[in-house]
Amino acid sequence: MNHCGTRILETERLILRRFRPEDDQAMYRNWASDPEVTKYLAWPAHKNAGVSRAVIESWVSSYEKDDYYQWAIVPKGSGGEPIGSIAAVRISEEISSVEIGYCIGRAWWHRGIMTEALEAVIGFFFEQVGANRIECRHDPRNPNSGKVMLRCGMKYEGTVRQADRNNQGICDACIYSRLRSD
Repeated sequence: MNHCGTRILETERLILRRFRPEDDQAMYRNWASDPEVTKYLAWPAHKNAGVSRAVIESWVSSYEKDDYYQWAIVPKGSGGEPIGSIAAVRISEEISSVEIGYCIGRAWWHRGIMTEALEAVIGFFFEQVGANRIECRHDPRNPNSGKVMLRCGMKYEGTVRQADRNNQGICDACIYSRLRSD
């Protein structure tokens, strides 16, 4: 793959950009402190904005790597405040595969925002990076995440039993993928 790092991506309603240190308060307020948002994620809700600040600092320091991809999801006209994140959570060079993970604040659920962001990131990985396979997974108790994947042209491949862990403990993982040839 031809890694080029986290680049600005633009859609009809969104700007996907690198996180900045000053995004910590928005991250904490808009999604990271909400246990309902993090219910099916692998990291717990942030106890305070200091946790969000530390997470963003680690992301910002990783942007120097060409194979690091972590975007802030920012609605156009919002004053630049992020409402969620989307990232490459696993990359396999051997098979040119990228696994994408995402989350968004509850106030923005069911508006098609995450579908728009995921479509942009999938396009970026196929067109700019040269990935052959894009993969996502979700806990079957969180079916709305799977609906986002389906709307982005991903195909359901199956459910792997007790193959993941999140804030609910060990869980099944519903796997979806899209190939460059799809």
